[in-house]
Amino acid sequence: MGQTKKTDNDFLRDKVELRADHLPDGDLFVLDCFSGKGIIWDAVKKVTARKILILPIDIRNDLTSFHLDGYNQQFLATMDLLKFNVIDLDGYGVPHEQLRILFNRKYVGTVFVTFIQTLYGIMPYRLLNAVGFTDEMIDKSPTLFGRRGWEYFRQWLAANGVKEIHHRSHSRKHYMCFNLMNNVEQPGAGCDNRVGETAEDRS
Repeated sequence: MGQTKKTDNDFLRDKVELRADHLPDGDLFVLDCFSGKGIIWDAVKKVTARKILILPIDIRNDLTSFHLDGYNQQFLATMDLLKFNVIDLDGYGVPHEQLRILFNRKYVGTVFVTFIQTLYGIMPYRLLNAVGFTDEMIDKSPTLFGRRGWEYFRQWLAANGVKEIHHRSHSRKHYMCFNLMNNVEQPGAGCDNRVGETAEDRS
């Protein structure tokens, strides 16, 4: 099982349609944590004809447009997230640390996430720990846990109060959105709850 090739905006149409179909009502304030050149949200603006204010974050050194330069985890941990009703986590890999910050800070709003298993499907240890596996168990067969990575990721979302996700999936690439609410009773981190999901497009 080879390494997943990094290609900017694979399945761009899926990403744009997912966002356009699941935007919250009212004024839109987006914190785009892996903004790149802003291709996705430029397209969303065109297809929805809605006014969308975007604050981009990225560490790329080839960007000439305005953006916050730095690691998004640092901004997510310190800035006032109440200003944003949408947070976008369209990066490579599994954005476990970014989501963990949102859960810990009890963020309320719509979240768009790209989940891609790379490097033989290895999953973050802290995520697997949270759904009941010890480091020793993971060390014995990390690729085995990777085969069920998408399932464990959804268990972890459920353990953090996510009741439903909408997603479009292509092999080990999953593009999704869900809402975080402040009135959700969160189960324990080690529970075996499954997230109710709406698969908008499978392949």
